[in-house]
Amino acid sequence: MNQFQLYFQLGIQHILDLEGFDHILFVVVLCALYMPRDWKRIIILVTAFTLGHSLTLALATLNLIRVNEELIEFLIPVTIAITALTNVFKPRPKVGSGLQLNYLYAGIFGLIHGLGFSNYLRSLLGQEASILQPLFAFNVGLEVGQLVIVAFFLVFTSIFVGIFSMPRRDWTLVTSAVVLGMAIMMLLDARYW
Repeated sequence: MNQFQLYFQLGIQHILDLEGFDHILFVVVLCALYMPRDWKRIIILVTAFTLGHSLTLALATLNLIRVNEELIEFLIPVTIAITALTNVFKPRPKVGSGLQLNYLYAGIFGLIHGLGFSNYLRSLLGQEASILQPLFAFNVGLEVGQLVIVAFFLVFTSIFVGIFSMPRRDWTLVTSAVVLGMAIMMLLDARYW
C-alpha cells in the first residue's frame, strides 16, 4: 500500500469512526434541510466544509497555528448546536436566493472542525519527510467518508419523507432536534467548563 492509499484510508476511517461522531452529527445537520434531489447542492455544501477544515487542518498540522484543544472540543458542539437551531427556526433553505446560511456555516465552522482533527493527524504523520501528500490524501479520504454519511442520510430521508410520507418540514425538525440534543450533551461533557 502506498502512502496516498494509507492516508486516504485513514481519512475515511477517521470520519466514519463512531467514537468521533461529532463530525457525523455536523454533516447530518448540514444536510437535514435537503432532499435527495438536491444532491448537487449537498455535494457543494460538504465540499465547502472539507475546504474549511482542510485549511485549518493544514495550518495546525504544520504548526503554523496553535489553539487550545479544550476550547476547540467545546466549540465543535457549539457549531453543531448553532446549525441545528438554525434548522429548527428556519427549516427550509431559500432556493435561488444567493448564498445560503448553511454554506456559510459549512465553510466557517469547517475551520473549527479542522482544528479538532489536527492533533490526530499530527500524531499520524510523525516524522514524514513531506506532509503535503499525506495531508491531501487524508482530506480526500475525509471528503469521501462525508459523502458516505450523506448517502446513508439521504436514504433515510427518502424512506421517511418519500415512503412513509413524513412532511419534509417535520423530518428537518426531528433530525435537527435530535442532533441539537446530542450537541447539548456534548457541551455539558466538555472539559472547557
